[in-house]
Amino acid sequence: MEIGLVGLGKMGGNMAERLRRGGHTVVGFDRNESSPRDVSSLEELVQKLAKPRVIWVMVPSGDPTRATVRELNELLESGDVVVDGGNSRYTDDLVHADMLKEKGIGYVDAGVSGGVWGLQNGYALMVGGDEENVAKVQPAFDTLKPSEGGFVHAGSVGAGHFSKMVHNGIEYGIMQAYGEGYELLETSGLVTEVPDVFRSWTQGTVIRSWLLDLLVRALDEDPDLHKIRGWAEDSGEGRWTLQAAIEHAVPMPVIAAALFARFASRQDDSPAMKVVAALRNQFGGHATRSEDEPTPGITPEPSGEIAPPPAPGT
Repeated sequence: MEIGLVGLGKMGGNMAERLRRGGHTVVGFDRNESSPRDVSSLEELVQKLAKPRVIWVMVPSGDPTRATVRELNELLESGDVVVDGGNSRYTDDLVHADMLKEKGIGYVDAGVSGGVWGLQNGYALMVGGDEENVAKVQPAFDTLKPSEGGFVHAGSVGAGHFSKMVHNGIEYGIMQAYGEGYELLETSGLVTEVPDVFRSWTQGTVIRSWLLDLLVRALDEDPDLHKIRGWAEDSGEGRWTLQAAIEHAVPMPVIAAALFARFASRQDDSPAMKVVAALRNQFGGHATRSEDEPTPGITPEPSGEIAPPPAPGT
């Protein structure tokens, strides 16, 4: 098929290459003039494509995607289809679909997973939209996905990005569990070959996964992780997952804890833990450590009843 691709970054550029290798004609556009783009504007992109057109948007979520979809709405015609393959929030999909529908333009939301490895391995695709519009993009989906599985038409508009949102929330939880396990192994003093332990888990165990394979790869490159700063950003999907969980009254304690752990990673000296330390000092008589003092050993909690505060004047 013929397809326009807007956004030729790490993901978009590799997707364009995989599509071309699969025999499709790709007309690429990126606002960055140094990118390997085929046209210099969205208008030129639209003019180059035969009708009915399919244009896949792979730009950052939020305002960049919204602006791109609005501009395409002015340029496209009835029968054309816009695919949002970025990490947009599913609520944006509903707005975009309604806007485009007024001109007879179709809309498909595609949650894409695979990262920089997708060119070689294929991309997992979670798609939302009407059957008719999905069918117009299906040849591209068939080329982008892995050779076996990896594609689902998850439901109506918004279902693709909602599925990808939950996927990323689960990813938060798995990554956090691996991280906590690593820290315990490292801290124990009993296990001397921590990278080898993780490597052994990649075969035959119930916790093997591609994320585990990537962790082993990272440990091969930096066994003690000295080059890595303990800072973990979040791109929004974890927050959106928890907001949806609250809306639907679905308990998600593991994903919530994983998200909050990322927040904690950005604090050099957590204000919350300062409060905890101060309170323990008040009721337990523990010394409060200053920033330039070594971390003390574990102090037993006080036993018995907590003594009442002294009477005034004592």
